[in-house]
Amino acid sequence: MFLAKRLVLAHFWVAFAGFAVALLLGEWQMAVRSPLAAWIHNPELYYRSVTAHGTVMAYVLPTLVAMGFGYAITELALGRPLLGVRWAWAGFWLVVLGTVMAATPVALGKASVLYTFYPPMVGNVFYYLGVVLVVVGSWIWVGLTSWNLHRWKKENPGATVPLAMFGNATGAYLWAWTSVGAASEVLLLILPAAFGWKDTIDAGLARVLFSWTLHAIVYFWLMPAYIAFYTIIPRAIGGRLYSDTMGRVAFVLFLVFSMPIGIHHLFADPQVGAGFKFLHAVFTAMVSVPTLLTVFTICASVEIAARLRGGRGAFGWVKALPWGNPYMLAVAYAFVMLGFGGAGGIVNMSYQLNETVHNTQWVTGHFHLIFAGAIVSMYFVVAYDLWPHLTGCKPLSTRLMNWQLTLWFVGMMITTLPWHFTGLLGMPRRMAYFDYSHPELHPQAITVTISSIGGLLLVAGGLLFLWILATAGRRGRAAPAPYVFARPVHASAVPASLNGFALWIALMVGLTVVNYGFPIVQLALLPETSVPVVVIGGPR
Repeated sequence: MFLAKRLVLAHFWVAFAGFAVALLLGEWQMAVRSPLAAWIHNPELYYRSVTAHGTVMAYVLPTLVAMGFGYAITELALGRPLLGVRWAWAGFWLVVLGTVMAATPVALGKASVLYTFYPPMVGNVFYYLGVVLVVVGSWIWVGLTSWNLHRWKKENPGATVPLAMFGNATGAYLWAWTSVGAASEVLLLILPAAFGWKDTIDAGLARVLFSWTLHAIVYFWLMPAYIAFYTIIPRAIGGRLYSDTMGRVAFVLFLVFSMPIGIHHLFADPQVGAGFKFLHAVFTAMVSVPTLLTVFTICASVEIAARLRGGRGAFGWVKALPWGNPYMLAVAYAFVMLGFGGAGGIVNMSYQLNETVHNTQWVTGHFHLIFAGAIVSMYFVVAYDLWPHLTGCKPLSTRLMNWQLTLWFVGMMITTLPWHFTGLLGMPRRMAYFDYSHPELHPQAITVTISSIGGLLLVAGGLLFLWILATAGRRGRAAPAPYVFARPVHASAVPASLNGFALWIALMVGLTVVNYGFPIVQLALLPETSVPVVVIGGPR
């Protein structure tokens, strides 16, 4: 039974339409930064594009995918119709309205503040109001996820929450708490300046509040991908999940460790003391634990699939893996990108090593490998897996899916590895253009050109993804088999602590208060810390 098909499809189509626009803007940015084309003589257009690209990729795409996939999980995992469908549609339209409201001033050049807002720069008020509407729409999803789970548990006392729904609720609760930082920054500091009620803004406090959201949001992006790792991949490649319990442990560890780490983005900011920077660096290292658990569990699950296909020996089973299966390719590509991106993240989280790469193209390469590489690849998998159930089409073309995933992987590697190299050479990120005739910059021209070529492959892969979805109906209609999530090898009792969230939410909130409470209160009480507002795009 799957009744919320139109709701899920609406979320996916708007998410992927925005993704296509942002993808084209990203390639345009790489082209104009390279020596391939003459500069357009207006750097402000570049920053409009960066703001639009980042806002869509950071807020709109992952939020709508998480919401759409989350509603599908709620119905399919719990085996009951979604409660609150009208509220779900209201949340969707709030996100759409917010997206349009935020995009309009960006397109007009009145909000080129990047998706990180960057006080003391202040853009048009409708940009921030639009972002607020997107967040409010997502909070409706959080509420509905919690309500549906509560009702199910009430009707099924003592039953084990399905792993997919456990991960879905984890992502919802994480996002609800994660978004508080940026929401507080916008409501308390930025909007009064954007409305013209204040001519100054506390940029240091604003950056600390945004850091509350800045890194934890990555794990909100990541949750749909990890749910797919645990509950789609093993079944799709003909195997079993190695451990249901390990999945639950990974999910709750993300809930606990992903919040109190954001100040590692402020290592170069003087307003935060070294002690709290060290504390956040330690917790940033801890957040690698659930990822390592996931890599182990999914690799074990993949091995199970190979051995069920006749694989033998310590490594001989690798040959027996279904390499022609797009889901197998997707998880292999995702883990390679996650490995490279995670290794770069270890450099970023180090107080000492970060000094070498701070605000360079290294950082851009790192987060594109994690988000645009590993995470977005699994967004593709989620869409591919659900599409026949959402549209009633026949199974999608395996050959086209393999081509699309391979184009995306190759394009991402060609794009991001040169970014790491130029970052080590000191190339700053967010610069509109470079003079490659300068003898010190000229050697970097070839690496930037290579990245632009990789971007073209990404555009091809992204457009092929949309083509596969848009033309799926041409393959004819077929009634899909009932949707099932991956089953574990051994069905075992789940501890009460891994079948609910009270303990983990308490730890999440408590650690956040410990790691952020003093810096925020201290900065809020310091006198004379505000600086003049820099209005973007002309008068308010």
